[in-house]
Amino acid sequence: MDVFDELLRGVRGKGAVFGRSVLWPPWSLRFTDGAYLTLCVPLRGAGWIVPEGGAPQRVGLGEAAIVRGPAPFVFTDDPEPGTGDGTGAGAAVRDVRWLTATGGDQAPADEITGPTVLLAAAYDVQAEAPQRLLRVLPPALVVPDGDDCAPMRDYLEAQITGARPGRQIVLDRLLDWLLVCTLRDWFDRPEAEPPKWYQALGDEVAGPALRAMHEDPAHPWTTAELASRAGVSRTTLAKRFTELVGEGPVAYLTEWRMTLAADLLSRPELTVASVARRVGYADAFGFSAAFKRLRGESPSAYRRAVPEARREHEAPAG
Repeated sequence: MDVFDELLRGVRGKGAVFGRSVLWPPWSLRFTDGAYLTLCVPLRGAGWIVPEGGAPQRVGLGEAAIVRGPAPFVFTDDPEPGTGDGTGAGAAVRDVRWLTATGGDQAPADEITGPTVLLAAAYDVQAEAPQRLLRVLPPALVVPDGDDCAPMRDYLEAQITGARPGRQIVLDRLLDWLLVCTLRDWFDRPEAEPPKWYQALGDEVAGPALRAMHEDPAHPWTTAELASRAGVSRTTLAKRFTELVGEGPVAYLTEWRMTLAADLLSRPELTVASVARRVGYADAFGFSAAFKRLRGESPSAYRRAVPEARREHEAPAG
């Protein structure tokens, strides 16, 4: 499995809360639902993203913005301070809480006529795996129109104005697709600071080892076996991997396994022993020792501290 896809599975898997607003000036929307990630895409017009405590950033037609939560942020037509909250003096601020389905400014099902039309998707990211990706994002980022993302925006608009069966499912998946595309484009930009593992994916030595570990984290990988994937010696792999990622391949694998285990432990139907097997440990004792060494607490103690909301979020559909 692709490393990027693996890390985003916890973002996309439970489905975003999708919303659309048709806006007439002056306007300001304050997103207060505590989403860990929000994707904003203007289909008409433009606006300004104002993150809490941050500088306004303009989002124009053909661009996409991603805001990292859970702090509130404002999307407005006037970023000049006039009301003390980063919005213009003439704007009546409306709260948006799409995750909790209270408030918001939803438009009629096929309405996209207006000076500004905003599509947004709020992602309630509970899992630990995608947090490894989200932690390196700035509070807000804007990505200009690109060749990869433009066709998706056009298709989104066509789906909104249509009335074919399954439209909402299609819209959700298109927003997911656009999220991945936007993140990928951002990490490829010179001003971005992508995580070390992302940069290492394109390396001919470290890349094959990274992909192998993510494709099958439960496999009993050794440095020698990983080196054979890249066609180099153990010493060459260990040196190159550490240079790019900041730690050796075995240490990286152990940390990744514990991240996966933390998410699995939020599922009450899985025993500690079954979690251990899923992340490459033959017995619960060895797994528990490794988990406590890296996390500072036993798997059982970690499980007891997992909030009920996250347990429900991580439960398999069915």
